[in-house]
Amino acid sequence: MQGINYKHLNYFWHVARSGSVTRAAERLGVSMQTISGQITRLEQQLGRALFRQQGRGLALTEAGRLALGYANRIFLLGEEMEEALADARLGQTQRLAAGISDVLPKGIASRLLRPALTAAGHLRLSCSEGDFDELIGELGRHKLDLVLADRPVASSEQQQFQSWPLLRCPVLLLAAPALLERHLPDFPASLRHAPLLMPSRDNVLRRQLEHWFAEQDIRPEVVGEFDDHALMETFARQGLGLLPTPASPDGEADHPGLQRLGALEGVWEHYYVTASRRKLQHASLQAILQAWH
Repeated sequence: MQGINYKHLNYFWHVARSGSVTRAAERLGVSMQTISGQITRLEQQLGRALFRQQGRGLALTEAGRLALGYANRIFLLGEEMEEALADARLGQTQRLAAGISDVLPKGIASRLLRPALTAAGHLRLSCSEGDFDELIGELGRHKLDLVLADRPVASSEQQQFQSWPLLRCPVLLLAAPALLERHLPDFPASLRHAPLLMPSRDNVLRRQLEHWFAEQDIRPEVVGEFDDHALMETFARQGLGLLPTPASPDGEADHPGLQRLGALEGVWEHYYVTASRRKLQHASLQAILQAWH
């Protein structure tokens, strides 16, 4: 198949969005025959009909709906490119693409990235959330500049990547007011059969929590398991269970609607930054390392 003719695709995009060849022709300042001919050529190239007649108008076929999804992304990226290139400060702009493991609390992630924002004269920050292994894959494909997570990169990948410890936080249990009133007296013994929200089983903190409860000979009732810390906190705010979470390093309150039940002595959450060895001199990475080391 020959490469897509983007002029043909642009005509299709305008017709699909307006629902009419007539309106698209008026907007583009070309004849209806020109647009119809270009869309026909696109359909011939793709081997699929993109529109079907519906009354006096046009409706997208299944192939047309699929093509419209791709066209939306293509032309949106084109608009973003124009905006980026029109920025008068382009020569002074630094870009930082940060991957954030979905187990990190949002408040912790923002604090870890804050030194990069304050150190750069003009920084364009792009944040992506996801599973740690997926983010490391994106880092390897140079789609990310660094990854923040609760673990360092595996030893088998240390030739390509390097990890640094940034922060160690004690772990607290937080509770909505009703659960706080019920379980605050005689803490931590009061945690027996208490409803507990837990990170998923592949989470580093999960293993520490299980070990701590076993040592204390306390068996709470695990009522939910979560990959995403923000979702787990939402359930805690609704009073559905106790939330294990790292204490803020600067004492700022990050958990509206929740109050401190108690600390889990000896349980710590650790946070790391990982970067490709090709980007060790990235100014934002250096600012983060200098601030937290």
